Amino acid sequence: MASIPLRLKDHSYDVLIGPGVRTSLAEAVGRLGAGRAVVVSARPREWVPDTGVDTLFLPARDGERAKTLGTVERLCGEFVRFGLTRSDVVVSCGGGTTTDVVGLAAALYHRGVAVVHLPTTLLAQVDASVGGKTAVNLPAGKNLVGAYWQPSAVLCDTDYLSTLPRRELLNGYGEIARCHFIGAPDLRALPPAEQIAASVALKARVVEADERDAGPRHILNYGHTLGHALELATGFALRHGEAVAVGTVFAGRLAGALGRIGGERVAEHHDVVRAYGLPAALPAETEPAELVRLMRHDKKALSGLTFVLDGPKGVELVYDVPPELVTRVLDRMPRAPLAELVGDAQPAATPDTARS
Repeated sequence: MASIPLRLKDHSYDVLIGPGVRTSLAEAVGRLGAGRAVVVSARPREWVPDTGVDTLFLPARDGERAKTLGTVERLCGEFVRFGLTRSDVVVSCGGGTTTDVVGLAAALYHRGVAVVHLPTTLLAQVDASVGGKTAVNLPAGKNLVGAYWQPSAVLCDTDYLSTLPRRELLNGYGEIARCHFIGAPDLRALPPAEQIAASVALKARVVEADERDAGPRHILNYGHTLGHALELATGFALRHGEAVAVGTVFAGRLAGALGRIGGERVAEHHDVVRAYGLPAALPAETEPAELVRLMRHDKKALSGLTFVLDGPKGVELVYDVPPELVTRVLDRMPRAPLAELVGDAQPAATPDTARS
């Protein structure tokens, strides 16, 4: 088992990673002194261990279409009916959309109740459950309504990964691949548990330095500007990690077009993404003009089109990137039918190897 500490000025917690760590749930709840718990789970009831206190179990659904303010409102209504108080706890069990929605509901209810995450997907374990960002979508864009609300514990049980279909594992590798360009060592040859621990350790150090996106934390959005636009443009047919992988390749090409990095580093973006079995081409069904329009709604876009890009000083935010250049780089990206991108890609690990 690995234990990754995340220490902030007024809040600290540990991220436990390994087989069977979900059995630490009752201990985590006990440390909080909670008398009651609400478990919101996108997984079967038997996947969630006993909390050790009076508990309400609420079924949920993973997926971007459930990531709405309406879902948050329904959860808060159930909290009221159960009599949840500020001294109690909410537990999420599911993928990244579940941790986001449940985290936001916990942040808003009574202006904040404790939350513990049991992420069950690779994507949620390496990224979504850690760092305190919670958000839901609006029709105009991804994650436009949210709050910072740090969990009190994160239990990344790698046994959960053995249940995942191949494509869901691939979804998580999109976030692992982008770590290669923001400060992680080369993770390609490591077993999944070590990849998760390295990705979480990198994110923890970044969040400790900048909890609320005032500066360094922006590097965690590497590949996400185009990635989020691709999710919206494809009606979420392209999964988050898949879209971030394509966005990572694009970020390398855009940095190259701006003269920030050389051709070898540009090619490295493609090579790393493909090594994980991830898609590296734009869906043929998307139009550059529509993608540019969607990218203008990105949360980082304080001044024109804004991207997190590699460069001579490392990864940093680059503002006011000319739309004409962005369009030109998009036009020169390789393209493939969406069905081919989704169906042909192969993850770097299978459910069997994910047990290690």
